[in-house]
Amino acid sequence: MSETKVGSRYVVVLGGLLVQICLGSIYAWSFFQNALGKVSGVYHWPTLFTQLPFATGLASFAFFMVIAGRWQDRAGPRKVATVGGILLGAGYVLAWLVDAVAAGDATKGVVYLVITYGIIGGAGIGFGYVCPIASLVKWFPDKKGTITGIAVAGFGAGALIIGYAEDALLNVFQAPANLTIGVPFLILGIVYVIGVTIGAQVLKNPPPGWVCPGYTPPATTADGKGLSIMPGQMVRTGGFWLLWLMFVLAATAGLMVIGNIKTAAIAIDPSAAAWATLILGVYSLCNAGGRIVWGAVSDRIGRENTMFAMFAVLAAAMFFFSYISPPSSPFFAVSWPIVMIVGAVIGFCFGGNFSLFPSSTADLYGSKNVGKNYGVVFTAYGIAGIMGGLVAGLFVQWTGSYMTAFFITGLLAVLAALLTFALKSVRKKRQ
Repeated sequence: MSETKVGSRYVVVLGGLLVQICLGSIYAWSFFQNALGKVSGVYHWPTLFTQLPFATGLASFAFFMVIAGRWQDRAGPRKVATVGGILLGAGYVLAWLVDAVAAGDATKGVVYLVITYGIIGGAGIGFGYVCPIASLVKWFPDKKGTITGIAVAGFGAGALIIGYAEDALLNVFQAPANLTIGVPFLILGIVYVIGVTIGAQVLKNPPPGWVCPGYTPPATTADGKGLSIMPGQMVRTGGFWLLWLMFVLAATAGLMVIGNIKTAAIAIDPSAAAWATLILGVYSLCNAGGRIVWGAVSDRIGRENTMFAMFAVLAAAMFFFSYISPPSSPFFAVSWPIVMIVGAVIGFCFGGNFSLFPSSTADLYGSKNVGKNYGVVFTAYGIAGIMGGLVAGLFVQWTGSYMTAFFITGLLAVLAALLTFALKSVRKKRQ
């Protein structure tokens, strides 16, 4: 069946990008985190408390993506993504009441945000996120890495767009006369319901029998061998556990940085407070760009070779971030532009995870069940979110500095790079 008879597959790309931009709101958490924890504000939450809603949101995102992956393979991406938009919006709208619920009590406030922003909002992201990926991998089997990168680029770019919106809303509603964060949650929740619902309506899978013009799957891939492995079979293979562990190790570094980049930048250079939105914006752009670039590179030089290069660069950037963080004493003056550049490198590498791991999953286990299978692989992201939040929250609270936290996550990235050799060996044995 030709593409012209089923409509342009590029319309699905546009719908997927709109969905992902809204879902990427979770990466702009650092603005809320800074508002909740800053000494000059009205909340004064401990560092660990400011991390918990974000960490819970990531864990919920990963958990519900497993459910969404299975459901969207049966019901199709449109319905599942629409439910995701409703849940995401509901989580934010309910978070609107945090000021009244907390009433100055940090424990009540963090529990409420964990439930609303974290669990409910995170579930919405989980339901929506997998749908564009699973659909577009089927539409573009000839460019799995590239199209996956494009599909999830909106998620990274979403933090840039939403970051500016959050910063503006917090500046308005945290003015001396108001001093609240609830209203920004309400406004954003309404926007997300509308945006995700609109984007979801054009998401669809190719019809039965559709073949990508001019493409024949290579015999070395799962698709080329006619395989359509199910999650139960996948989790009994060594390749799955290698992918899963590498994802945990690599994503922990990026998630710790994206949840704390504003606070960490200010700790290194207090003047960064005036440039925090720009710093997060550059990080977000590089995060989005990395998803496309690393995915395209992997289509040319192979997934494992690309992963090794990406993890090695990530490790170097994390160690450098540790070196320039107080109380370390670098031999050169450190200002916010340096922080922005290092953060951009980390974002560029972090973004690559979200094109390389789904395309690797499709390579190893087939495209037919990639929604189900990648949902299981993606549970690693939830673990990474918890680890990143705990590493940052606990070590910063204990030491008063991000230096140790950055160093530890740099070591995790080194271990991920070393594991790529084992994954390459597994792939060779499967061929």
